[in-house]
Amino acid sequence: MNLNNKTILITGGTGSFGKNFTSYLLKNHTNLKKIIVFSRDELKQYEMKKYYINNKFFHKLRFFLGDIRDYNRLLIAFNNVDIVIHAAALKQVDTAEYNPGEFIKTNILGSQNVIEAAFYNNVLKIIALSTDKASSPINLYGATKLCSDKLFTSANHFFGQKKFSVVRYGNVAGSRGSVIPLFLSQKNKSVFNVTNKDMTRFNISMKDSIALVMWSIKNSFGG
Repeated sequence: MNLNNKTILITGGTGSFGKNFTSYLLKNHTNLKKIIVFSRDELKQYEMKKYYINNKFFHKLRFFLGDIRDYNRLLIAFNNVDIVIHAAALKQVDTAEYNPGEFIKTNILGSQNVIEAAFYNNVLKIIALSTDKASSPINLYGATKLCSDKLFTSANHFFGQKKFSVVRYGNVAGSRGSVIPLFLSQKNKSVFNVTNKDMTRFNISMKDSIALVMWSIKNSFGG
């Protein structure tokens, strides 16, 4: 897909991926029409505005306050949008076990809202970000993301249009909530904390995660 004069909206746009993806687009795809940052955190939007205020392409940025749980808000936000990158989610594994209803409302019901709002606004392509934890999930977070993945892939059949795609990758190194800063803080201590010595973690750099999403924008055809 050619990005000339296209409008991209990022749900969860003030998160680690959203901020880095926005920087990438402003640097490498200056022919975009607009980049819309959609999120529910006004403080992070304010901080993000300050960060980009002196960027010569700041005029291409739009900040849209809202929650993916609010379908009507999404309908308004997705108007005249060409590409949606769905990065909004609740992601902390331990938090999910104590707040299951909240994770279901955001990760599952919110994702369904994104799908329907994108379809009824004739969005050309929708890329949803997923996680390795959605593969044979053993925790609630992974289970909610698996449900979200199923919703997106099934939407292609339900609506008869091959434009809903999912990218699934591991822990993004250095992102908010990453375990790496914790490990680094313990490097000079006699005890190194891990959840379980048999645990396996899959990691990916932010650069590679952005490259994967860009490849999907240009080449994916649903699924």
